[in-house]
Amino acid sequence: MAANDLTRARVPVSVITEQIFGHLPRADQRHWAHAYLQGLLTTEGKKSVRRLAATVSDSPTASQSMHQFVNASPWEWAPARAELMRWVERRIAPKAWVLEVAVLRKRGDHSCGVHRRFVPETGRSVNCQVGVGAFLTNGTESLPTDWGLLLPGSWATDEDRRSRARIPDGVAHRAIEQHALDLVDSLGAGSQLSPPPVVADLSCYAGAASLVRGLSARGRDFVVAIPGRTPVVPGSHLVSHQPYSGELPAAVEAQRFFELKTGSHLRMDAVGSIAGGRDGRPARASVLTGLVRLPEARLGRQQPQHTYRLFAVRHYAGRRSTRLWLTNMVHRRAEELVALAQLQRRAGAGVQTLEQDFGLLDFEGRSYPGWHHHMTLVSVAYAYSRLELPGGAGEPALVGVRSA
Repeated sequence: MAANDLTRARVPVSVITEQIFGHLPRADQRHWAHAYLQGLLTTEGKKSVRRLAATVSDSPTASQSMHQFVNASPWEWAPARAELMRWVERRIAPKAWVLEVAVLRKRGDHSCGVHRRFVPETGRSVNCQVGVGAFLTNGTESLPTDWGLLLPGSWATDEDRRSRARIPDGVAHRAIEQHALDLVDSLGAGSQLSPPPVVADLSCYAGAASLVRGLSARGRDFVVAIPGRTPVVPGSHLVSHQPYSGELPAAVEAQRFFELKTGSHLRMDAVGSIAGGRDGRPARASVLTGLVRLPEARLGRQQPQHTYRLFAVRHYAGRRSTRLWLTNMVHRRAEELVALAQLQRRAGAGVQTLEQDFGLLDFEGRSYPGWHHHMTLVSVAYAYSRLELPGGAGEPALVGVRSA
């Protein structure tokens, strides 16, 4: 991004800095927040602290000061993220909160949370950090506003590692689905709008069913991709608005649900053109759906079980989706559910852009606060580029505010 693009921005970077980082108590902190954002927006190639500092300052000590601000300065990132969310909400009307897992490759073993992990999408094991991001998505834009960092047991329980990485007391190992629920709780507490559905792809993670149960317990609408081996309880006897107290039929793997001989539990709906054809072009498709429950999870027989709709997309060209989605919006039309599920692609594309153009992978510090500082600044820079710079999302949207 050229530096002169900032001069044509609808709102100067300094205004956004003051709005989102105005809670920082010292003027030098606000100065370096502004400088870091400018560097992320205008530095070409790798966004190391040294390169960012060289882009925005001629001072020989700028790099050291910027590194101190990001990695060591004790400022709170939660207020900045809450303000970022409100700022984004005022400019777009989110159709969903999309939860996205970001695998951040790293060298060495000193970066906070780094570990060896098998990545199903690539079929390889990599040295990485794992971040879970919350994106506000309206179908055109998908903008991150909050993040969680996965801490494996080797980081959560090793006191020496915790001390060196400055991991706060009370921060422990949490599974990906628990981070996802934390993000939903945080968004719900800070949002000024009526909460939209939650969309997440946990098709490669064992905790998908736990996420579904957690969202159900919170009364949140959702569309969640689940692993094919997730057990579900099929049957046309399920009634979505009443608890079921009878004897439940045997569970089957979700990937086998649509192969069952009994057809009373199934429905096929034709939908219009959707993404997923060759070369990413739209393709005609149909959606198979059916009502299911999840098997009991230490709840006891007397606890009411929620009813969900399981659905899968089948393309007319013969290419059949292996991705299975579970939703509690059992009365929504098939094309509406598919449209929500497809919003997850926007967040995935956003992560790729953050990696390629905004330095998501380039944090060189080793501390837990430093990682969160960097992710906050990267998210602000990305949102600013999409919403305020030429070629971005355009003028602010008019959105309704949730009544108290």
